Amino acid sequence: MKQPAKTLLRLATAAVTVAAFLSISHHALADREDDTVARHARELIEAGRQTFRYDTFGDEAYWGGTLKLHQAIEGAALGGVGAGVSPAVALAVGLKVDADALPSSLVEDVSHGRVDLNSPATTLALLKLNAVVGVTGFFAGNGSLQSLGIQCALCHSTVDNSFQGPGIPAGNIGHRLDGWPNRDLNVGAIVNLSPDLSVPAKLLGTDQATVRKVLLAWGAGKFDASVFLDGKGFRPDGRSAATLIPPAYGLAGFNLHTWTGWGSVPYWNAFVANLEMHGKGRFSDARLKDPIRFPVAAANGFADVPAAPEDDRITPKLAALQVYQLSIAAPQPPFFPFNFAARRGEAVFNGKAHCARCHVPPLYTEPGWNAHAPADVCIDAFQANRAPDGVYRTAPLAGLFSRFKGGFYHDGRFATLPDVVNHYDGCMNLGLSSDEKSGLVQYLLTR
Repeated sequence: MKQPAKTLLRLATAAVTVAAFLSISHHALADREDDTVARHARELIEAGRQTFRYDTFGDEAYWGGTLKLHQAIEGAALGGVGAGVSPAVALAVGLKVDADALPSSLVEDVSHGRVDLNSPATTLALLKLNAVVGVTGFFAGNGSLQSLGIQCALCHSTVDNSFQGPGIPAGNIGHRLDGWPNRDLNVGAIVNLSPDLSVPAKLLGTDQATVRKVLLAWGAGKFDASVFLDGKGFRPDGRSAATLIPPAYGLAGFNLHTWTGWGSVPYWNAFVANLEMHGKGRFSDARLKDPIRFPVAAANGFADVPAAPEDDRITPKLAALQVYQLSIAAPQPPFFPFNFAARRGEAVFNGKAHCARCHVPPLYTEPGWNAHAPADVCIDAFQANRAPDGVYRTAPLAGLFSRFKGGFYHDGRFATLPDVVNHYDGCMNLGLSSDEKSGLVQYLLTR
């Protein structure tokens, strides 16, 4: 072979070798980048889960230091005030116990009725184990309860029916179900246990008796975040202005995440952690400067809550908390088969009933601005007008079976799914037959 040919062959071989090396390096780099993204996602999810379940954001300064709820839980016999809160009372107002936080010996004792469920001392023992879902007790060296804080999980987690025992209603002790709305939780009754509600009374410009009346009107599974913005404790018809605790699962891909379209997951986390849980952080929303719509918020500077970076215990947690919440999948219905009736209902959903125009599969909400004027869904505007845009969000449909308690819509005005279907049948003049309605309900139960 002539020398030039050999040189060209060597150059070609070298080029192929370099190209192969670069290709391998490129794929290796891409694999490393993929691994980095996946690792970062896992880290965020784990950090977010920890925050969701256990972080008080420093709100014990309010629930314990200001409202002194820990004293009501202890009771006078243990250094607090009043009768105290026993496990029986705590479970009756909807608090849940994480079975995975209980030592096996205690599980055995509870299972055989060897634990006094009527003693506040037992409640303190559960708090020391960090077993009460969404509640953290802060104890002194001598074992006395010094303060009390709450977490996201208080309202947006429940437990399964895995634990049974004498005197324990089903669903009160079990494995955590994050993202499920706790429709047994009576937030108003719990806050009403406080021996001193002078601070919220001053905030609302009223007396403690009125505050207690508002709280006790909420009932199980409801909370009124807007009362601390506009001071409206009751609707014009005299009913409570509280709304149902919404699910916090199946929200990936959604724009608006609140009943009345206030904002998305990170907005609402910041809003609730700062203004409702009373954690220590930074919050800004110029819409709350409006003294007509939000007189309480405007008067108390809620539009701009300051915090020095070193004191902010909320903002650094928002990113991971959002990722975790958006990672919580909606639960799959365990007992509603996709049968002939459901298939017939799916056809009605996508066709005659026009449900899919707003509840667009597979999100089951609008991809984009997922909100409507009250007239669009044929209901009153009271709750919508308590929010900046005067709208109702197109609610998610996934996991409907998990939130039968309390009814449907933002305030539970429809007790059952057939009631919802009948409402839309009349509102939209759909002319659905009884078979079409029943099939539609069956289909919704499989989502």
